Order: sequence, then C-alpha cells, then structure tokens
Amino acid sequence: MSTPLPRDIGDQLGRLGRHWGWILFFGILMVIAGVFAVAWPGPTVLVLAVLFGLQILVSGIFSFINAFAADESGGMRVWNVILGLLGILIGLWAIRHIIVSVVALALLIGIYWVAYGVAQIYTAIAHQEAPHRGWLGFIGALSVFAGIIVIAWPGPSLVTLAIVLGVWLIIYGIMEIMLAFRVRSLHQHVQRVVTSPA
Repeated sequence: MSTPLPRDIGDQLGRLGRHWGWILFFGILMVIAGVFAVAWPGPTVLVLAVLFGLQILVSGIFSFINAFAADESGGMRVWNVILGLLGILIGLWAIRHIIVSVVALALLIGIYWVAYGVAQIYTAIAHQEAPHRGWLGFIGALSVFAGIIVIAWPGPSLVTLAIVLGVWLIIYGIMEIMLAFRVRSLHQHVQRVVTSPA
C-alpha cells in the first residue's frame, strides 16, 4: 500500500518530473564539455570560458524565475533574486570578455559556485520532506568545495585551469544525470499514487 504524499510535495514533484529530460540534457552537455576540456585543454580554453558563461547565465535566469515561481519564504526569495542577478551579470560578463584575465574569471566563477552551493544546501535543509534533498545537499556541498578551490588558487596556467574545470564539469554533469533519473522515478511513483484507487 502506497503512502499518500502531501499535495504540495506531489505538485512540486509533478512539475519537476515533467521536465526531467532538461535536467538530463544539461547533465550530458556538461559531461561532454568536461571530457573535451580534459582531453584537449589547450584548444578548448576559450570554448570552456563561453560554456561556463552560458551555464552561469542560464542558472542565474532559472534562479531569478524560481524566486517568483516557487513558494518560498521572503528571505529565500530575496536570496534567489540576488543569486539570479549575480548569475546573469557574471554569465554575460564571462561571455563578452573571453580574452580578459582568466584569474578574474576564475574568481567570479568561484564566488558564484560558492553562492549557488549555499543556496542548494539551504534548500536541502529547509525542505526536509523533499525526497531528493540528499542529492541537492551533495551537489551544493560539491559546488561550495569547487568554488573555494578556485578562489584559493585562481592563478594556475590556462591548461591546468581547463583540466580542473573539466573534471568539475564531468562530476557535476554525472550528478545532474543521476538526479534526472531520480526525478523521473519519483515522478512515476507520484503518478502511480495519484492514479491508484483509494
């Protein structure tokens, strides 16, 4: 016998579950970019800079939209607005100024990763009823860890930076892929609970 889920959790899982394919696509794209960066670090430095700019830009847009779409507290809503604006500004800056100092770009990326990771960890802690909160917390901790490393050592060579960021892309992409399948599984479970006779 299935345990009925609270309506608001079921609604959230339903909305997220319908878009699990986008999470999967995003994860696969990150893994492919990471493999290219590790295999050919020299030629892919500029491409990697553009991809990071795009990733941060898209993430910032989603955070900004989520601030008004999700049912969050006032403090979390403000944090998502700030995080969204920060992601949009850093993403646009990174795309526009590809040739500028890689150290400055690395610092901005590191700051954003730390902020993004803190938001993910807070979401995992605040929503204790969410079935996927463990993944959110792990991804958040991974993001904070990677951000601190980049901030602490912003001046390695371009090739070294490309390899480090490439490895991060692969790890993060794999986590996104696993999260996508987890979300799909939870969505199917919710659908079975909703459609099963009382």
